[in-house]
Amino acid sequence: MVSEDIYPALFLRQSTERPGFEKRPGLDAKETEEKAPEEEKHILCRQCQQAVTSPAERITVQGSHEHTFANPHGLIFDIGCFKAAKGCGYAGPPTEEFSWFKGYSWKISVCGRCLTHLGWLFISRSGDSFHGLILDRLIQPN
Repeated sequence: MVSEDIYPALFLRQSTERPGFEKRPGLDAKETEEKAPEEEKHILCRQCQQAVTSPAERITVQGSHEHTFANPHGLIFDIGCFKAAKGCGYAGPPTEEFSWFKGYSWKISVCGRCLTHLGWLFISRSGDSFHGLILDRLIQPN
């Protein structure tokens, strides 16, 4: 069954044992929070509290860190742009279809622990990349 909330891709939840899913080791949220100074707290997956990225990874793309987009089904996403998201895994091959950022292909980004859809990895032809993460699926540090 295809979930419309994560379109612009056709994504079926996959286990880490199946082809097409690339799992990346995440950060243990408890260990990271204990070791990190206050300004280095991590941004967590709202579903499982896995450390996904950090405020230091926030970047500006096309003039803003935050963007609001609608997919072809009319679902609206508020995303934030991040240079790296070590707690994410990826599903499917990159595609340019319905890309929100001109010159970039994308593929699904999921939590490396619980596989919740967290956003998209955007990749340019020159190899530059960034993550567009769905802000209401994250827990931001205070």
